[in-house]
Amino acid sequence: MVERMKACHCRDEQGTPVARAFSSQEHSTPGAARRAATRFLDHARSEHGCEIDRSTDELCELTVSELVTNAAKYAPGPYLIELALTSVELRITVWDSNTHLPKASSPDPARTGQHGLEIVEAVSRHVEVCPDPVGKRITAALPLHAPDD
Repeated sequence: MVERMKACHCRDEQGTPVARAFSSQEHSTPGAARRAATRFLDHARSEHGCEIDRSTDELCELTVSELVTNAAKYAPGPYLIELALTSVELRITVWDSNTHLPKASSPDPARTGQHGLEIVEAVSRHVEVCPDPVGKRITAALPLHAPDD
């Protein structure tokens, strides 16, 4: 698979990478978090000239929804979301207070529920699940551009 390299100036005027963090207090539902993520990508395109395929928006919305749903469902207390752009990928990180490190279940279309991490792994370049002093951190990396066919 060959990836297209497009010019992406995903840095602000000071040279800082374009990123946005928000908490469950600001965006308390998966829908609100999805909308905030979409606004972030639109802002990166319009204000910073980042070239991001529209297909990334859909993957971002799905990934944010799954990770936030799991954080809200399984972790007591607040969660934090960070979206950060590099020249080739969007990194979505969710911190929560649950110390359990989840593993994706084997695919099973007959199973009801518990497909969230499985879905995130399927649409991401890579997923990292790490312990954190107050819980855990899950980072999913999505491509900014669809691979060439």
